[in-house]
Amino acid sequence: MSQGEWQAWISAAVTVLAGLVFLFAPGTTLRALRLQAAPDRPQALAEVRGRMAGFYLGLGLSAILLAQPLVYMALGFCWAFTAFGRLVSMLSDGGGRLYNLALFVVEAVLAALPLLFAFGLVS
Repeated sequence: MSQGEWQAWISAAVTVLAGLVFLFAPGTTLRALRLQAAPDRPQALAEVRGRMAGFYLGLGLSAILLAQPLVYMALGFCWAFTAFGRLVSMLSDGGGRLYNLALFVVEAVLAALPLLFAFGLVS
């Protein structure tokens, strides 16, 4: 594997690890994201386990198992749009806190790693 492919693989591995945390520790995930499930709404935990964990695990494992530039590109675009959504929120919703800024930087790095490889900017 080249250095660029390792970088893309690392982004995929972090995505899978996040998905595993979302799947097996949804309450911890909500607290880390500074969210809270209402006691009379346990379906919020199902959303974390299903929608969030499922997407992260599915895309991350696909990238790891297939190891194709186009799959890495999809992974990079997903992280890039996640970072873009956070940036929009920071600018329009008044969410420009250190926590959001730190997560924005992490998401931008996780987007850049596979995109640089997929576009051939890192070999």
